Order: sequence, then structure tokens, then C-alpha cells
Amino acid sequence: MTASMYVLLLLAFIFANAPFLTPRLLGIFPLDKKHFGHHLLELFVGFGITAGLAYLLESRAGSVHAQDWEFYAVTVCLYLVFAFPAFVWRYFWNARNSG
Repeated sequence: MTASMYVLLLLAFIFANAPFLTPRLLGIFPLDKKHFGHHLLELFVGFGITAGLAYLLESRAGSVHAQDWEFYAVTVCLYLVFAFPAFVWRYFWNARNSG
């Protein structure tokens, strides 16, 4: 694996976990209470940024390979697995959400 692949995986991990670690929408807009819909929106935006960056890196390395739906299904599942640690922390271990 090249260095750009490691950077891409690290950024995907950060983008996948960021929605659950900050009380702000997209890390910018303050919210009184952030609900699950906000988290899903941020996950979708983060996945889009990650996919766009992956496409850019692949196009710089050579020709971009056409992908079928299986590739995208696996990529979304991997992104959700990356989000699992912060999801568990936010909804199961965080003391302010108990009760």
C-alpha cells in the first residue's frame, strides 16, 4: 500500500468518528441537542468527502476503474465499521446519555 492509501484510511476513520465526538453540526454549527438524524447527515457528508478524495487519488495514479454496486456496498459497510468505536462511546458509554 502507498502512503496515500494510508492517509485515505486514516481520514476515513476520522470522518466516520467525528459526528459522534462533537456536539456541533459538521463541526461548525452549534446545536442545543444533536439527534441521530444529524449524525446520519454528517456520516453521509463525510463518506462523500472520503469517496471524492479516493476518486481524486485514483485519478492521479492512473485511469479510474469502473465499479459495480458491490464495491460501493462494501465501501459503505467498511465506513460504518470505522464509525463503530465513536458510536459505542456516544450511545453506550457516555454518562450524559444514561437514564
